[in-house]
Amino acid sequence: MKILLKKIPVILLFLLLTTACNNQGENKESQKNEGNETTNTTQHQEKDHSVSAVKNEDPVVEPLPTTYQELAKLPVGEYYNIATSEENSKKEIPKVFSDLPDISGNPSEKELDYFYRELLKKMQQDFEGPENLINRLKFESLGSPENTDSRYQFKDNLNIVFIIDASGSMAQKIDGKEKMASAKDSILNFVSKLPKDAKVGIRVYGHKGTGSDADKALSCSSSELVYPISNYNEGEFQAALNKFSPSGWTPIGLALREAKNDLASFDGANNTNIVYLVSDGIDTCEDQPIEAAKDLYSSNISPIINVIGFDVDSEGQNQLREIAAATEGIYGTVTNEGELQKELDNLSNLTEQWKEWLEQGKQKIESKKLQNDLAIFSYIAKEEIKANNESTKIELILFYLHEAGRMNDESYQYLETKRIEYHRWINKEIKKFEKELKALNEASYSEAIKALEDKYISNTQ
Repeated sequence: MKILLKKIPVILLFLLLTTACNNQGENKESQKNEGNETTNTTQHQEKDHSVSAVKNEDPVVEPLPTTYQELAKLPVGEYYNIATSEENSKKEIPKVFSDLPDISGNPSEKELDYFYRELLKKMQQDFEGPENLINRLKFESLGSPENTDSRYQFKDNLNIVFIIDASGSMAQKIDGKEKMASAKDSILNFVSKLPKDAKVGIRVYGHKGTGSDADKALSCSSSELVYPISNYNEGEFQAALNKFSPSGWTPIGLALREAKNDLASFDGANNTNIVYLVSDGIDTCEDQPIEAAKDLYSSNISPIINVIGFDVDSEGQNQLREIAAATEGIYGTVTNEGELQKELDNLSNLTEQWKEWLEQGKQKIESKKLQNDLAIFSYIAKEEIKANNESTKIELILFYLHEAGRMNDESYQYLETKRIEYHRWINKEIKKFEKELKALNEASYSEAIKALEDKYISNTQ
């Protein structure tokens, strides 16, 4: 697939770096799931695809998305990040996808369409639609006098609360370092740069008990404000971080409800409140995290709620994306400490802007233009990489299944043509959106956001 951002050296460099990070993420995901894949392979070996996948004489084929908004709303697939370039892929891929519909005979076009749709569900990437981009732009422009949403205006006080996952899975290692240690170091690095007037708080959850069923009740009731919302004190903050380690289950809903209590005295009229939820997986305590997030968001605290998925699988991504969407916040996935630190660096920039706003006697700060806005270029680049990854992986999977005798030449050619046409459509959608964004480069923040929101609304009604 051709790179969309031509003749832009900075963006080419960004693409190279992003691609490298993506490859690292894929290798990491492969290592992380090695044990699980072994189990899955064993289970799949016990199946005969011609028996387990019963042929449907009249399958109901779900339509492919027709807009980018529809594409972005699709759940992330179970195998979205599966490694397809390893030497044993030719042998393992047919086993992993043994539960796909049987098309080994002479299937009809409808049956082939059904097969492709089921394969696509398993491989669906985490495409990001206009809504998340709009929220990113709003967050990047926090404090702009053009921003009419009071939630995104600077107030006299700035409060930042981190809600940190301390479940047992945070003990897993990335590049030889425990995820929890990476999270702590990244947050410590961030808070050490806070303006002296800013306040910070840390709430953890799932830090008691173990991951066993016997400890579920204890762990699912564990959430603690280890650093009360206050100015940064190095010694006290470090002591707070030392209070917890990866332990039990994942009560996200409980933590969000408790965070509302933490911020109860910091109303949105006089406080800019920012909440960061960091988790490496799905809520495991059935405590309604979506509803809890909505309740916190709609309160008079008026927080901005952003969500970071740290080395998270497809199921976790889907839930965390839903939490962010329900609160008009940003969802981002990071795969290592470096990416987590980069995500927090954006927050560091905002705290500096708030400091300048205070020091300048609350004078109007210069409005941000979309021109040369890295967030937009990053969005386009990342979406193209996702589309390219999905297309390439499906191409290899179809090839391996064909080689394994799972389909005849005619079926293989039909599915390959469908893959090419479908991802050509995605490519055109990205290019079209890029063109629209470039046309807004000279527009002011408010004009650009309004144009994006009008287009988004018109395309979803």
